[in-house]
Amino acid sequence: MTTRIDRRMAKLKSEGRPALVTYIMGGDPDYDTALAIMKGLPLAGSDIIELGMPFSDPMADGPAIQAAGLRALKGGQTLARTLKMAAEFRAGDNDTPIVLMGYYNPIYIYGVDRFLVDAKASGIDGLIVVDLPPEMDEELCIPALKAGVNFIRLATPTTDDKRLPKVLENTSGFVYYVSMTGITGSALADTAKVSAAVTRIKGHTALPVCVGFGVKTAEQARVIGASADGVVVGTAIVNAIANVLGPKGEKTADPAEAVATLVSGLAQGVRSARLAAAE
Repeated sequence: MTTRIDRRMAKLKSEGRPALVTYIMGGDPDYDTALAIMKGLPLAGSDIIELGMPFSDPMADGPAIQAAGLRALKGGQTLARTLKMAAEFRAGDNDTPIVLMGYYNPIYIYGVDRFLVDAKASGIDGLIVVDLPPEMDEELCIPALKAGVNFIRLATPTTDDKRLPKVLENTSGFVYYVSMTGITGSALADTAKVSAAVTRIKGHTALPVCVGFGVKTAEQARVIGASADGVVVGTAIVNAIANVLGPKGEKTADPAEAVATLVSGLAQGVRSARLAAAE
């Protein structure tokens, strides 16, 4: 099985640079705006898109992403509409990988078999389901792999060498290293510790390792990208959307433009990550 994620990661490795992985919440602040934001991400320099599935009880998410999910749900976003978003994006872009990220409950309610058929048809390349541990691989992970969809697992600072092989067992696409304990959008972790963690994980797998949680600026992206195969940015992008919304959700500026400006800067940071080492 070779997916768009595999091809994109291989291409970036050959270019000697890390990936910029950008997260947006499906349907935030509304369907049409979210789709416009999504379509603008590759043009701004995003290499892989994480598309959030709104959920009413997002236990691992910080306030910004929780708020984004609530805006989306209030606007009528459903898992079916999130898949439709992906399909509409895919109609104009057959190369940029899309990873659905969220929680198992909406998928379970939708029906796993139906979900995988529809996800594949919508152009989804990978899944990150934060509340499904390896012990539950038969629920979704194994069926996803059989359907040709990468199942991307999270590793954290508390994932020790004894636990790591189990976490990596059926992981594909890349490993998402959560650089701190806690919720999304927390302060950036110590970069030396992140580098050491990436090295440790690579001792157990040949998969690329992408690092997220806390990256907000081009400089932070550059520093993390010096050791990681990819830099994941979510809260900063979600905040860029929230910052151009008024108290009643009215747009005070173009959210797609705000996100594109931020992502363009982050992309420059990622692309300069290894220049100093190469000189």
